[in-house]
Amino acid sequence: MNTRPPLLFALHGTEDYAARVARHMGLELAEHEERLFEDGEHKTRALTAVEARSMIVFHALYGDDERSVNDKLCRLLFFCGALKDAGARNVQVVVPYLCYARKERRTQYQDPIITRYVAALFEACQVDRLTTLEVHNVAAFDNAFRIPTRHIECAELFAEHFAPLADETELVAVSPDAGGAKRVESFRRALERRTGRTVTSAYMEKYRSNDIVTGGMLVGDVRQRTAVIVDDLISTGGTLLRAAQACRNAGAREVHAAAAHGLFNGGPEVLENPALDGLVVTDTVSPFRLDPALVARRLTILDSSTMVAAALAAEYG
Repeated sequence: MNTRPPLLFALHGTEDYAARVARHMGLELAEHEERLFEDGEHKTRALTAVEARSMIVFHALYGDDERSVNDKLCRLLFFCGALKDAGARNVQVVVPYLCYARKERRTQYQDPIITRYVAALFEACQVDRLTTLEVHNVAAFDNAFRIPTRHIECAELFAEHFAPLADETELVAVSPDAGGAKRVESFRRALERRTGRTVTSAYMEKYRSNDIVTGGMLVGDVRQRTAVIVDDLISTGGTLLRAAQACRNAGAREVHAAAAHGLFNGGPEVLENPALDGLVVTDTVSPFRLDPALVARRLTILDSSTMVAAALAAEYG
């Protein structure tokens, strides 16, 4: 029986996150090199012997100022294939943020289902398992992959953060659309367990067609309560602000929001909007699109690496 611990690799841009996971596991990151050639092609190879060892490869798949999401995905896939070619016993990929998770169904005639195609790419490169945090649609994620997957929810992490608010007021968990009702229900239950108090729920109606969002009815009572809006990610922030303003109009005492992944493609507008009393994200995506001073003043970033480390440690002992 192979009792050696797994080797942990972190591709460029995810080193800090992976290093924190490694510390929680009592391990260090293994060495590798990444080379970029003049024509834009690249290669990544391990500098540590991998034969007969278990691998864990970290890479957050979001585009940034250095590399596009497609470039990151391609580098990750090629590296996993190289590890298997070098004799790695098994390769697990940890992607704190999984790209293309929102394109999991057809909304128009002849639409692609890109989540399924991404899954096929991982399978083709002989990845043995994939771990990620808070995908857009858990059922679609599970159905897309034919390899074992692990989905880590952020409900407990958010509940721990917002539980102290229950000492001052009644809380209501709010979904910005009906599709996120299960995510909010998980958060609501976690909040009740931590506070020992009843937490109600509400949701916004929302219809999207060709990137045009309609619907503005809030279902549920938020009057004189502190509303906590929970979503999987913030892109432009438009959906979140619609829900926040609806809660304000319905008489909410305070309005807070939480999302696992803060992409902030729309810039600082969501942070600067007075409809929100506070905004919380996790550290799966770096807030590189925002001014650091604004981040320090208006954004709370929660550490998710402990949850990931706990899940991996339970698997590898």
